[in-house]
Amino acid sequence: MPGKFFWSFLLILTLVFQSFVSDDAVHPYHVGSVEINYNSKSRTFEVTGRFFLDDMENGLGKKYGGAFHFNDEKYKAKLNEALPKYCSEYFKLKADNKFLKVNYIGYEEDQESVNIYLESEPVATPKKVETAVSFLYNLFDDQINIVHIIVNGQRSSEKLTYPNRYLYKQF
Repeated sequence: MPGKFFWSFLLILTLVFQSFVSDDAVHPYHVGSVEINYNSKSRTFEVTGRFFLDDMENGLGKKYGGAFHFNDEKYKAKLNEALPKYCSEYFKLKADNKFLKVNYIGYEEDQESVNIYLESEPVATPKKVETAVSFLYNLFDDQINIVHIIVNGQRSSEKLTYPNRYLYKQF
């Protein structure tokens, strides 16, 4: 029979583990990433945003009301209706001083994160790229979005913290 020390240790271990799996402690930082990659063959920017699943569900719920659940087939149509609107409000892209139309392509989810895919209209190879990225700023005032812009193999990365949403890069 295990001793008192064993049971005390097990209790402490259980409490520590529960603190890691509580809603706020799963990821105490609110971080997302957005990669904006210029594809010279299609002449479009291919954009991938990656966010914690529950953060995006809560951000959509706060913005549009009601429940949103990834990994649940019955919410797929609702997500595909809300995500294009959400992305058009919280993501803007300019190349050489011209706003680009950005189309929602779709999303993929796993157990912890969601990838959102966007693509711009065709544009000549840009010398200057400007973007406004404010995903989940409607939910968290400590949101961090790490933005990567890639043009012709040149990569520029920067961390945007709420409320800063603008990024300008010359190539």
